[in-house]
Amino acid sequence: MATNGTINNLLVLYPSLGMGHLVSMIELGMLLIRQGFSITIPIVDPPYNTGATAEFLAGVSAANPSLSFHKLPPVTPSPDNTSPHHEALTFEVLERSNPGLLSCLHTASPRALIVDFFCSCAMDVAKELKIPCYLFFTSGASVLALFCQIPVLHKSSSKSFRELGREFLSVPGIPPLPANHMPLPMLDRDDKAYEGFVTMSESIPDYDGIIINTFKSLEPRVVDAISSGKCVPPGRPTPPIYCIGPLIKSDEKHGGRDCLSWLDKQPKLSVVFLCFGSLGRFSAKQIKEIAVGLEKSGQRFLWVIRSPPNPEKLFEKLPEPDLDILLPEGFLKRTSDRGLVVKSWAPQIEVLRHDSVGGFVTHCGWNSVLEAVIAGVPMVAWPLYAEQWMNKVFLEEEMKLAVAVEGYDGELVAADEVERKIKWLMESDGGRELRERAVAVKEAASRAVAEGGESYSALVELVTILKGT
Repeated sequence: MATNGTINNLLVLYPSLGMGHLVSMIELGMLLIRQGFSITIPIVDPPYNTGATAEFLAGVSAANPSLSFHKLPPVTPSPDNTSPHHEALTFEVLERSNPGLLSCLHTASPRALIVDFFCSCAMDVAKELKIPCYLFFTSGASVLALFCQIPVLHKSSSKSFRELGREFLSVPGIPPLPANHMPLPMLDRDDKAYEGFVTMSESIPDYDGIIINTFKSLEPRVVDAISSGKCVPPGRPTPPIYCIGPLIKSDEKHGGRDCLSWLDKQPKLSVVFLCFGSLGRFSAKQIKEIAVGLEKSGQRFLWVIRSPPNPEKLFEKLPEPDLDILLPEGFLKRTSDRGLVVKSWAPQIEVLRHDSVGGFVTHCGWNSVLEAVIAGVPMVAWPLYAEQWMNKVFLEEEMKLAVAVEGYDGELVAADEVERKIKWLMESDGGRELRERAVAVKEAASRAVAEGGESYSALVELVTILKGT
């Protein structure tokens, strides 16, 4: 479906702060470039350390002449913002960046503005310039349905989600969701971050369209519920929905050959892969529990270990993990014939697609979920932060692609539970059924993005509208 010839259709894609949001928006940009658009991405410097991006951005620009970055003027957050959640700072910094965005859009004169979920304040700028504004929702449709309902849930009770605890929330199209499974910044309704999420959710009906990184056959019930207007507050419109996924990183970093070579020597579908995202870190005590559980399970494993978190340096790069300190004495030697531990990073997409990998213990970040879906690998769900507790519910109860560890919502998941769930996934009839379901969904994902598939058709419709704007 790529368009040949001169590229003269400019779109501005506006990501939220942080590398994860930036990478997702770049991937969408790459997809749209292949449809004949040129892309400008405004960059806002975060008020906290999310890692160096200059070298990364320069490399992306050099490799993609139709994609450029525009750094917005720096802004200073108010000292009155005392929320402990960085999301509150994100909302404030993005809102204060509106004048810089206005200048960028006025100069660029794009056909449309496509924004990250956290950037709803940019809609005011788009309206001022009479530019269509689209939402790019980087999580699944189930999470979107929940956020569409936030204004309704907010008005239905004066209690915070933390106070509601295990009380179930009822949202059209998704399984009952425990109130305390909402993202941490939303648990306290008096927090500035909560206020930002409510404002953001109230703006959803005002977009010209919503692009979702999912495919309809993965979440059919909830996509139908959203599309039919059941999820937004009564009397509010539902924008057109475009499920264009699965959209994942186009390539990995260089490296990781050692673990891939090790996988080459393992039997088919015999290895459990444990990896918990770039911010997924465990305490030293939890790391030892995982190690004991893995050893007792008797299963082959590839385990990515990161240093335990430092609460004072949440977004700063931590040193490489010291395995001699973190792991039980003799663990590496005792498991050397069936396990491999790697420090900090592995080429996740390549690992999941390897024939020897038969299971994935994951934090339930949506990108990781989609990478497992594309590879046809069943999951053990171990959610840690953000919307991952919600994703766990949807993966286990609605999509039936995962089994969850017990204790993820407590202080510690015990070694016996790690052993039990890994053995269940790899050895039981239930685990075999989960694997069969994962393979079927993999095939559905392939059909979705192929010519004539559901995601392909949604992209064609979106491109047609954007070019006609």
